[in-house]
Amino acid sequence: MLSLDPLGPKWDCPLGSKVLEDEEGPWGGDSGLPPPDDFPGSWRLDVGLDCKGSPEGAEARAWTTYYYSLLQSCLQQAGLPETQDRSQVPRTGCPGAEVTLCILGSPSTFWSVLLEGGVQSPGNMLLCLSPAWLTKVPAPGRPGEAALLVSKAVSFHPGGLTFLDDFVPPRRATYFLAGLGPRPGLGQEAAELARDLTCPTGASAELARLLEDRLLTRQLLARRGGVAVPATLAFTYKPPALLRGGEASPGLRLVELSGKEGQETLVKEEVGAFLRSAVLGDALQVAVKLSGWRWRGQQALRLHPRAEVGAVADTVLASLEKLEEEESVSVEAVCPPARLPFPGNAPAGPALAVRICAVVCRTQGDRPLLSKLHLVESDPNHFASQLVQTFIHFDVTEHQRDEENAQLLAELVRARGLQLDGCFSYWDDCLVLTALLCQELGLPCSPPAAMRLAKQKSRTQLHLLRCQGPPWPAPSLYAVPCCPLESEADVERAVHQVPLPGVMKLEFGAGAVGVRLVEDASQCRQHFSKIAHDLQGEADHPGIGLGWGNSMLLMEFIEGTEHDVDLVLFGGRLLAAFVSDNGPTRLPGFTETAACMPTGLAPEQEAQLVQAAFRCCLGCGLLDGVFNVELKLTRTGPRLIEINPRMGGFYLRDWILELYGVDLLLAAAMVACGLRPALPTHPRASGHLVGVTGLVSQHLQVLSSTASQEALQALHERGLLRFNQFASLEEVRGPGEYEEPYCSVACAAPSLAEARLRLLGLCQGLGIDGPHYPVAHFLSHFK
Repeated sequence: MLSLDPLGPKWDCPLGSKVLEDEEGPWGGDSGLPPPDDFPGSWRLDVGLDCKGSPEGAEARAWTTYYYSLLQSCLQQAGLPETQDRSQVPRTGCPGAEVTLCILGSPSTFWSVLLEGGVQSPGNMLLCLSPAWLTKVPAPGRPGEAALLVSKAVSFHPGGLTFLDDFVPPRRATYFLAGLGPRPGLGQEAAELARDLTCPTGASAELARLLEDRLLTRQLLARRGGVAVPATLAFTYKPPALLRGGEASPGLRLVELSGKEGQETLVKEEVGAFLRSAVLGDALQVAVKLSGWRWRGQQALRLHPRAEVGAVADTVLASLEKLEEEESVSVEAVCPPARLPFPGNAPAGPALAVRICAVVCRTQGDRPLLSKLHLVESDPNHFASQLVQTFIHFDVTEHQRDEENAQLLAELVRARGLQLDGCFSYWDDCLVLTALLCQELGLPCSPPAAMRLAKQKSRTQLHLLRCQGPPWPAPSLYAVPCCPLESEADVERAVHQVPLPGVMKLEFGAGAVGVRLVEDASQCRQHFSKIAHDLQGEADHPGIGLGWGNSMLLMEFIEGTEHDVDLVLFGGRLLAAFVSDNGPTRLPGFTETAACMPTGLAPEQEAQLVQAAFRCCLGCGLLDGVFNVELKLTRTGPRLIEINPRMGGFYLRDWILELYGVDLLLAAAMVACGLRPALPTHPRASGHLVGVTGLVSQHLQVLSSTASQEALQALHERGLLRFNQFASLEEVRGPGEYEEPYCSVACAAPSLAEARLRLLGLCQGLGIDGPHYPVAHFLSHFK
C-alpha cells in the first residue's frame, strides 16, 4: 500500500517557529500551546484527563489533550479500539503488582513498545500523558533516592486494548522511560522525574545528548559503519568531543566555528563550494536544519533550490543566532521523491513523498502481525479464502494419500512462485500431511514419522513403553498398557492382555467422541460393535478424525486427576509449559466438564507433569512445535493419556493468552518458520480462570434462553465471564453419547477459590447448574 503525501508548505517552515521548536511540547511550561489538532479520525474527548490532587494549567492541559488525541489517532490508524475511560472507578489493585512499566512521552514515539508491553505484561504497561500524573516521594531507608508513583495512566492490554485508569493507591513504578523534550518544560520535568530513582530508567538528559544529535549519529554511521548518508555540510559551534577530529567522511563536511557572529565570509565560501560540488549528485534542492539533541525529530527546516547560493547562506547565518554549545546548522541534500508513472499524458502533479507500508494480517487479539499468509483448504467457499494473500483449494481429506498429496501441494507452491518460510496446521487430521509437505519443501518441522507416531494413540503408548532410557526419566515410566483393535478377534485378544476396567477410544479420534469406560469383556464387545456401526467415516461425524479410519484401542483405566500440559519446543528444548487441571468426567463417557488454570497442584507435582509431557514428546521424536499432552497424576506419578501434536484445543489458547500473555498460535507459527519464540522461562499467571463446558444434551433449553449465545457474549463483553464458543448449536446436535462440547463459560479472579465461587454462582443463575449437571461436583477438584 502506498501513502502519498504532498511536499507542501508544512515541510517548509521558518527555523525557530514556536510550533516546531517544541516537538514534544512544553508540558506545562510557558512556550505556547500545541499545534492545531488535525489528526485524522474522531473520538470522544469528554474523558477524565485531570489528575486529582495535581491540577494542570491551561497550557499543560492543552498538551495533555493533544497527546490523548494523538493516541486515539494512532489506535484508529492501526485498526484498534478507542481508549475506554475507567477513571471514574479507580483501580484499587493491580495485576502483577511487582511490575509497573511507566512511559512518559508521546504515544507515537513509543507506539511499538506500548503495544508489545501490553502483550508481554497485560495491564502493567502504562503511558503517562502528563508529568502531573506522576509523583516522586522519598524512598524509605534509602537517603537521597526516591520512588516514582503513578496516579493516572493509559494502561495497555493484549489486542491493543487501552484503558484510561486512575490508581488508588498510586502504583509504584518499577521501570521508567521518558521522552525528553528539546526545551524547558517536558525535558526539565522528565529529567527531574528520572533523577535518583530507586527503579531503573531508560533515559536521561546525558544519554539524550549522545543519542539524539542527528549530526553525530550521521557521522558515526558514515565514518564507522560505511552507511551512505545524504550529502551534508554542517557548521558546528563548540562541537562535542565525538565530533572533533577523526577521518573525514565522504559527503559529510564539518566546519567548526569559533563564534556565532562575524562568520559571513566563511559561511558564504563553504556554502558556495558545497552547492557546486559533485557530492550533491543530481539533488535539485537542499534543506537547512538545526541539529543537536534539543532539536531531536524536528521538522523545522527551510527548503531552497540548489542554485540559490545566497539565499542558502543567508538562512544559515540567521540560524546561527539560535545555536547553543554542541549544536550545529546543517545544509543537506533533499533526496528526490519517487516519480510514479501516469497513464497517457496526464500531468505528473505535485512532488510526492512516498511512504511504503506492508500488508499485515492480525492475530486473534486483533494485533497487527507482519506476514504473507497462504491457506490450503478443502472447502472452496471457506470464509478465510477472502482474507489471505493466496488461497489454494485442494482436497486434503483423503489421508491415505498424504504422501502423494504432499508432493502435489509442493508442486502447486513452486508453480505459484511462493517463497515460504514455514508451514503448520492446528487441525488434527492434517498434521501428518503438513510434516510431509515441510519435508518436500525443506521447511522446519518435526519428522513425519514422529507425527504419525503421535497421531495414532496405541502406537504412541506401545512405542514409549519400549523407551527404557537413557536419558532419564525414561518415557516408559509414563506409558500405559494398551492394545489396538481393528476386528472382533482383536477385542477378544485385548481383554486378556489389558487389565480391566479399561478405556476404549478411537485411534485417531478427537474431542473425546466415542471414548468409554468398559468394565468387562462384554462391554468391550458391545462398544466395539456400536462404534463400527455408528462411526464408519468422516460423514458420520465430521471433524473427529474418522478420515483416518475408525479403528480403536483398549487401554488400562488409570485412577487419578486429569491435566493438560501445553508445551512449546524448539530444537528439542523446552521453552515454556502451561499446566491446567480438568474436573471429573461424566462416566462412562469422558467428555470434559470443567477446567482451571493455572494448576492448583503443588510446585513439585506440576514439575513432574511438565517433565513427563516433555519426555513423552521427545520419546516420539517431536522436537519442534507446540504440543498438547494429556496426563493423569496418580499416586505413583504422571501417566500418559495421549499426545496431541498441535496446540491445545477448545479454550486453551485463549486462556493462556489471557493469563500469561503468550499466544500459542503465534508461537507455533514462529517455530514453523525456524524462529525461536521469546517466551518467559518461568511464566507467572496474572490470575486464575475456572470454567465449565456447556453441552447441548444437557443445556438445550437454557442455551436458547437465559444462556443464549447473545446473552453469554454480552456478559463476556462486560467482563463478567469468559465465553468460548466451539461450534454452532446445529453443528453439535446429535446423540448425547457422541457429542462434543458446545462452549466453555469461565470466570476469572485473583484466587482459585474466588473464581470457583463466582463461576458456581453464575452457573446457578444462568441455569447451567442442575441435578443432571452438578457444577459443584465438577469443580470439586479445584481446591
